[in-house]
Amino acid sequence: MSASANTHYIGYNNRIDFYETAHGVIPKGDANTVEDDWKGFSLNINRSVKAGKTFTNEITSTYNLAYTAGIYSGGVLSPSGDIHFVFSKGNRGQKVSADGIVSTYSLVYTVNFTYYTYWGGVLAPNGDIHFIPNSARVGQKISANNVVSTYSLISTADNAYYGGVLSLSGEIHMIPYFAAVGQKIAANGAVSTYTITNPSDLYNGGVLSPSGEIHMVPAYSSVGQKIAANNYVSTYTLPYINLTNGAYNGGVLAPNGDIHFVPYGANRGTKVAANNYVSTYSLVYTTSIGAYMGGVLAPNGDIHFVPNSAAVGQKVSVNGVVSTYSLAFTSSSGAYCGGVLAPNGDIHFIAWDTRGQIIDTNSARPLDFGTCASPYLNKY
Repeated sequence: MSASANTHYIGYNNRIDFYETAHGVIPKGDANTVEDDWKGFSLNINRSVKAGKTFTNEITSTYNLAYTAGIYSGGVLSPSGDIHFVFSKGNRGQKVSADGIVSTYSLVYTVNFTYYTYWGGVLAPNGDIHFIPNSARVGQKISANNVVSTYSLISTADNAYYGGVLSLSGEIHMIPYFAAVGQKIAANGAVSTYTITNPSDLYNGGVLSPSGEIHMVPAYSSVGQKIAANNYVSTYTLPYINLTNGAYNGGVLAPNGDIHFVPYGANRGTKVAANNYVSTYSLVYTTSIGAYMGGVLAPNGDIHFVPNSAAVGQKVSVNGVVSTYSLAFTSSSGAYCGGVLAPNGDIHFIAWDTRGQIIDTNSARPLDFGTCASPYLNKY
């Protein structure tokens, strides 16, 4: 494949072919299938975990970006195998192909707000990638055949939403930060709003649980909040909060069904078990603010926190051991925001700064495309 003037070749090790088509493990559109969806996903993950137990040494490397004038927050694995960076500020889209080619493309709507235009993205059941509006006044999406378009939103505000999650009914739920209402996009593209229990209570990112609940990740919130598979919204008590510097930013679902919140300004890890028991655990590395933003599940079951201002990588193993490792590039002013697992086992940190970074997880059994594209993984 030839590279154009605005592309850079990275290269991949141990590339595998995408043998599951288009959109992978997607919702069946019926909340009653929640258990079957989780069983299929869990089976694939745990096979990989079992195969990868002897592989523990990550290899970190960086690569050139085609566009460095903007910042990106989160990424989405597309049906073609491209990883799309979600732009927060700037005027170019950017993606990394399955062959490691970095390229840019034109966007329809690129207004730079005081806060951010979009934050995070989600793969819809039809293969569209939806950018989640932070301060944007319109929605923006990229179709499976790479057509970029916009659409109307019902509720907009500055700093409204941070990230989104695809529910098992096929709806994309935006995670409210300053938003007064919840907002979602149906599988047919219809946009609607709904009442949330704690409006403007500052959540950042969300995670789909094995039961089909969407847990909002508490940033400056004093309570947890979740959306049940039947769309019932409720709150729950948190054992740790940080209302000054922000506690968590994004979350990751572990192979055992635990949801781990990613530490931003927290000095404790927090997880929500599959039975909804909430607990904390010790971290090896913390900062007062902006340590990690988002996280990624590796094929061997490790959860990697994505470094923003952190000087080291940090991960939680499948058996709960927390450890750190060296990074190839760091920035105290913010290096990365969110990450994506590629089917070949590489973890891509999404550039907030000027360098891309890959964690080669040295996986014995990389995951198939469908598992990587699952709503349990492919979100911010």
